[in-house]
Amino acid sequence: MKPILVLGASLFFGVGLFFSVCGAAAQTSSQSDEGAHVLALDNSWNRALETNDTKALDLLLAESFVSIDVDGSIQTKREFLVSLKAPGYQKPAQAVTEKSKGDVYGDSAVVYGVFRTRSVEKGKSATRRERFLDTWVKVDRAWKCVASVAVLIPSQ
Repeated sequence: MKPILVLGASLFFGVGLFFSVCGAAAQTSSQSDEGAHVLALDNSWNRALETNDTKALDLLLAESFVSIDVDGSIQTKREFLVSLKAPGYQKPAQAVTEKSKGDVYGDSAVVYGVFRTRSVEKGKSATRRERFLDTWVKVDRAWKCVASVAVLIPSQ
């Protein structure tokens, strides 16, 4: 009778372990999918900057969005969007994210990397690189950026 009990316990333990591993793999896959989705949203921010598409940015940014720029200034969502329509604003010819990575923590995600822009200033091409950290939160089943911090990388 003991061998049957041991066999039953082993089978029960094995099945439980199998489902635990499958559940963890599914969760990791789901987090990986969510991370890829947030990275894609973060990259769409670049396209919106290149085309000066404030409507797209309005959809990406939470109402409570706050941006801390390389000079230490702080802008709300409204201030940020208005600044893109200001007469002196010059949209970048190119906006690219380099070496970005995203980590998902439930309904929150952090994206960090290097943001590079190329623009023309006084007739000359200029490249600017910034290290950035964007915080995303899932609000009503949609990812929204709630905060962005940028630090200028000095040119060499």
